[in-house]
Amino acid sequence: MMPMTVRQVAEAVQGRLIVPQTGDGVEDGADALATSAVSDSRQVREGSVFVAIAGERVDGHDFVARAGESGAVVALVQHEVDAPVAQIVVPDTVDALGLLAKANIAARRAAGTPFTLIGITGSVGKTTTKDLMAALLSTLGSTVAPVGSFNNEIGLPLTALKVGRDTRFFVAEMGASHVGEITRLTTIAPPDIAVVLKVGCAHLGEFGSVERIAQAKSEIVQGLVPDGLAVLNADDAHVAAMAPLAPQGHVFWFGMAGDDAEASAGNAASGKSDALFASDVRTDDGDRPSFTLERADGGTAHVQLAIRGTHNVMNALAAASVAHLLGVPLQSIAETLSRQSRISPHRMAVSTVRRGGMSFTLIDDSFNANPDSMRAGLDGLARWRSDEDPYRIAVLGAMLELGGDESALHEGIGEYAAGLPIDAVIAVGNDDEHFDALASALAKGARKRRDDSDGNTPEVHWVHDIDQADTLVRALAGDHDDTVVLLKGSHASGLSALAQRWTTADGQPSDHE
Repeated sequence: MMPMTVRQVAEAVQGRLIVPQTGDGVEDGADALATSAVSDSRQVREGSVFVAIAGERVDGHDFVARAGESGAVVALVQHEVDAPVAQIVVPDTVDALGLLAKANIAARRAAGTPFTLIGITGSVGKTTTKDLMAALLSTLGSTVAPVGSFNNEIGLPLTALKVGRDTRFFVAEMGASHVGEITRLTTIAPPDIAVVLKVGCAHLGEFGSVERIAQAKSEIVQGLVPDGLAVLNADDAHVAAMAPLAPQGHVFWFGMAGDDAEASAGNAASGKSDALFASDVRTDDGDRPSFTLERADGGTAHVQLAIRGTHNVMNALAAASVAHLLGVPLQSIAETLSRQSRISPHRMAVSTVRRGGMSFTLIDDSFNANPDSMRAGLDGLARWRSDEDPYRIAVLGAMLELGGDESALHEGIGEYAAGLPIDAVIAVGNDDEHFDALASALAKGARKRRDDSDGNTPEVHWVHDIDQADTLVRALAGDHDDTVVLLKGSHASGLSALAQRWTTADGQPSDHE
């Protein structure tokens, strides 16, 4: 955080400052220096601004006194708290957090040294692209990026407040479930470069249509600084259509080259001088993709990704485009991408799980799910190879916020899974009737495809909690020496808890029951 006095913090958030008084009535603390901001009292250190947020289960106002004892110089509150620490009273602490972050970014820009803010949005791939981009830009200078998917009205400002005098790059992930949310985020942190990955059907139930999703994602392009640059996926027609929104027409394209392009808008990536594209995409037996990274002027580099899934080629390509624009040589981009084997948790994370006398390979992609990412995860499972053709199990949970077509979309994913070389499909519900019904639709679709097929098709199971899924997976893995299991579902489906049960906190193999 750019250093500010408590008084300057109050001015930035337009709040009423209340400071403790010494015994002789003199106010104490208004000129204390704030050097960080947190919303978790356990993260408070000397010089922190503590932001008291009233959540559904925990009210941060209950921890103001503890924050003061731990070194906080001031607390942002919605009402005065009986605690011996300076407080700034505001109508809404989340709004105030945004104002403070906005002031911090403005102060960093005013410092006069090079600083670039990159915003990333899209229906899928934001966090992986952010992780890869942060690794690439870190080779050029100090880079701030969010942990996990800190991409909303709380997560983005908290990350923006980690930007300090020495920060060269800030990679900001921007998510949305409603029109207008990304506009709000770009008001806090206006990007110099805006990356749009894909318009899919995540949050379809909230938006109402794919066109509305595209409108929401386009807000990041409209939020660019006046001389900003849009980095757009040429192979997504909804994204390509955002080009006219870029300031002064400043657009850089990325996409698949030649025959690999899907619905490319005139194959823009390979036909433009301002473009980077991928060709000759292949995967190894562990579903790790390789490809040729090509500049429009003919420069090339071979990339071998350490992360899994061909869908990550586009994520790597987007990250590489920004790094290329900022001066990283193509060969250095390829070398850095090849070293990135660990990204944010529960995203195609592979480990060996040992439980009792049996073991299996786990592909943990349980952080979140929508139809696009479900198909990508299932494709990865289908491509998995080892010494022998493995026994493949897809453990699938519900996808949320898909609107009125959610049952049909779940049935469609079940049918898709059953059409792949997968040996077992396990649809997992829970004690929520809605989740259980969606799991039932997954199983229904898989059974329909199985019953209509003349070839080898998977066995299909519908279970009602992760305990039943655990028992079933262990039984199947015990009967097959070489088993690989995909976990895929929305976070609220609870499959990430099953992943945590199977692995330790650091992702290493678990040997205990």
